[in-house]
Amino acid sequence: MTEQTAEPVDEAAALVPEPGPAPTPGPAPTPGPAPTPGPAPTQGPASATATLLPPVPQEPPQLPPVPAHAPTTPGPPRRVLRAALRWTAAVLVLGGLGAGTAAGITSMERTDVPGLGTRGDGRWDYPELSLPALPADAPRPFSDSNAAEVHHADLRRLLLPAPAGATVDKELDGGWVDVARYAAEYGKDERAALTQRLEDSALRHIAARGWTMPDGTSSRIYLLRFNSVAYSTAFRDELMEDVSRPLPLAGAAESSLDEDWNVVDGPEFTTAQSFAESVPYGAAQVRHAYVLAGDTVALVVQARKGAGGSEAVPFHQTVVLQNQLLG
Repeated sequence: MTEQTAEPVDEAAALVPEPGPAPTPGPAPTPGPAPTPGPAPTQGPASATATLLPPVPQEPPQLPPVPAHAPTTPGPPRRVLRAALRWTAAVLVLGGLGAGTAAGITSMERTDVPGLGTRGDGRWDYPELSLPALPADAPRPFSDSNAAEVHHADLRRLLLPAPAGATVDKELDGGWVDVARYAAEYGKDERAALTQRLEDSALRHIAARGWTMPDGTSSRIYLLRFNSVAYSTAFRDELMEDVSRPLPLAGAAESSLDEDWNVVDGPEFTTAQSFAESVPYGAAQVRHAYVLAGDTVALVVQARKGAGGSEAVPFHQTVVLQNQLLG
């Protein structure tokens, strides 16, 4: 019987657990480089405190080279930048146009803005009015130093000018006219007595202007200047001896006082009465008014053919403006 001897056992190596995954039954591992750390072993007292660490790379990773023209900081693509610039420019242009349009509209008159214009009420477009210059040291007609209330300005300069679009009457162009031309405004049965009355009075001058509007409305204004307010007042009272039935005009069988209208914004020392041909009227309706302003009497006449007759608004407007020039 041969004697078998046991190989010596390394007790220190048997007590130290081997790092890495739990060893599988088999022959002992061959010596070599240290294995990479792995999960903690399931046996041995040191496995309870083992720390899990990622594997340590042997060399740093190689990054691709950076081109020389590449930006150092990331940014949006060029297409995005170009689109943003285009939109910014468009917003600035539209904002400037909007501001300019708003400024233009706010600086315009309401009637000049399309869609915002005030609907016309029938008034005519008269030029801007201004009083004529007086001679040196001449008082105004209603000043305290002018007891006779005489108008020292040129009477022709006190006539209301024709409105825009009017065709001026060549016979009544703003100059002087005689008594016969004025008397022709009245009925044939009244002309002779009216002419004699004016010749016997202290009449000095008669100035007249007439025009026709595109709608066919004809207008005539006469200014009669007397020596003083006493003569002008007496003549006006004779024309309207019966206010309810004034001296009839040519083409108007009968006229009545326009009681629905009076001059509320006229000068302080003037008076005005308006008359309209009564319905039914003839081929044309006639309106007329008298203005008494110091030494001057004004006759304003308007007539228009057709079923609608003479419009009240432009007639009243004409009377008001002529009254203001005399006051």
